[in-house]
Amino acid sequence: MSIKASSSAEFPHAKIIVKTPRVSQGFLNNLLVEKEAWIREQLRKLEQNGAKRVNLEDEVLLFGEICSIDLEEATHLRELLQKMRVNNEKNILRCYDDFYKQFAQNHIVPRVEYFAKCMDLEYQEIKFRKMKSRWGSCSSTKILTFNTELIKIEEELIDYVIVHELAHLVHMNHSAKFHSLVEQYIPHAKHLRKNLKKIHILSE
Repeated sequence: MSIKASSSAEFPHAKIIVKTPRVSQGFLNNLLVEKEAWIREQLRKLEQNGAKRVNLEDEVLLFGEICSIDLEEATHLRELLQKMRVNNEKNILRCYDDFYKQFAQNHIVPRVEYFAKCMDLEYQEIKFRKMKSRWGSCSSTKILTFNTELIKIEEELIDYVIVHELAHLVHMNHSAKFHSLVEQYIPHAKHLRKNLKKIHILSE
């Protein structure tokens, strides 16, 4: 399996070429999540001497799928990127981070509310931030915090993380009772937990 960055005179915009043996789409998506920081760095290097503006054929990773930046939900992100220079990397990455945070809030908050109602649990507040070592957390004061990178993984994994953190409102540990509670609402929790551990959180 190999991943390399490529560009040409005819097509100056940087591209990422992924060559693999026969692997599942899920495995490939997880690989792209893990390698995103490297991919961004290679694209930055290729674009430095190329086009002056961001390639609008860029993509975003949502729910474990590669999506075109032309999707309706990314309209604001696309408009911001149109105005920026490629070498303004920090601002560009900030735009992406803000986009993922907003998308995460829009999707995760309703799911938290849904599962909290199902589990008959109450929380104090929901927060979002980019974290390097965990997908979510639950404080002793009932504040739930979710990693904005969550929005990049599959929806069933997001639901697992949500229920996992809600369960900590009852059990502030990973005891048998804790796992039993999670499995009441996420039947394949053990399988999903294993899959989640295979995905490395980005740390840029």
